[in-house]
Amino acid sequence: MAESPPITSPFVEAAPAARHAAFAELAAAGPVRRVMLFTGVPVWLITGYAEAREALAHPDIIKGKGGDGPHRDVVPAELAAAMDHHLLGADPPDHTRLRRLVSAAFTRRRIEGLEPGIRLIVDGLLDDVSAAGERGAPVDLLAAFGYPLPLTVLGDLLGVPVDRRRDFQEWTSVAINGSVHPAETFVAAATALIDYVRELLAQKRADPSDDLISGLVAVREDGDRLSEDELTSMVFLLLVAGYETTAHLIGGGMQALLAHPDQLDLVRADPDRLPAVIEELLRFNGPAQVATPYRTAAPVRIGDVTIPAGEVVLPALLSADRDPRQFPDPERLDVTRQPASHLAFGHGIHHCLGAPLARLEARIALGALIDRFPKMRLAVPPEELTLQASMLINGLTTLPVVVT
Repeated sequence: MAESPPITSPFVEAAPAARHAAFAELAAAGPVRRVMLFTGVPVWLITGYAEAREALAHPDIIKGKGGDGPHRDVVPAELAAAMDHHLLGADPPDHTRLRRLVSAAFTRRRIEGLEPGIRLIVDGLLDDVSAAGERGAPVDLLAAFGYPLPLTVLGDLLGVPVDRRRDFQEWTSVAINGSVHPAETFVAAATALIDYVRELLAQKRADPSDDLISGLVAVREDGDRLSEDELTSMVFLLLVAGYETTAHLIGGGMQALLAHPDQLDLVRADPDRLPAVIEELLRFNGPAQVATPYRTAAPVRIGDVTIPAGEVVLPALLSADRDPRQFPDPERLDVTRQPASHLAFGHGIHHCLGAPLARLEARIALGALIDRFPKMRLAVPPEELTLQASMLINGLTTLPVVVT
């Protein structure tokens, strides 16, 4: 089957507007289309909302035991096993079992109990932002706030000592963007991360506390419990999926509001609308470009296209959430829009387990930023903002702002 030339756009588009425009151009050629990625992998890219939603819940579009991460041809088997045995890489019945066990430790009550701590973390970080931004000095809001917040929250949730969290930041940044790093860089970062997760697991077994890793180690149901590879894989997934995505939900959300001052004024006038605002920001400029890859277990008809068995399927979340067939005037940020069923957290059995935590962090973070710095503005023209190259993440490299 013939493909178009390999596509690098939109994944390496540096300008935010150009990335969305590139996805729109791909969508205009059809909501289900076979393309060759710049990595050399042929995939079925699904850019339409209805089609992506159908694909994400289709029983014959599966994960196939995972193993679709970057550089898997050179990743040692032991390392791959320690990274790949998690929810996002499993199909039923394995997925059903894993989700049941993990959910027993990663409870809504545990997440809701984090709110007072998150507020304290936010207040402390904003004190630092305020000091750094005195007299109009530019502050990189991502470096000073967007990254440290979820890193600190995850560190507290998982029980990671404070003096090791900077290492986690460096390792996870490489791990989630592995396809744009050389293989040896990815393998080194993933190895260091997994080695330290194993150390943490040993510490929590010897001296358990009230943190999620201790909970995952202890959880059991009907004699079943998570294996060592499942434990390391779940912590790896929580770090990789819960860190950069939340940072860019906060950074991308603030960027969108600063670029639309009329919408920002509406939020300031009615802070109670923040939960709905977060949903519109997720739809308008979500932190994930695409879902992690799926495969067809049998021929599958999506829309007007039949995808053969054994093909890689890549739902384009960023594009689907701007599908004009689903969202009126999708290119417009509208914080008064009735909350819609966006796909920023996926759909179906692999809907993001950490979505409640991401929403909680974003609501507290954006609310505090808007309240604390009513005159915040970009420190550079909007066209100077750039995005990082990534297969998965839709995130800025920096977000320079003036807060006073």
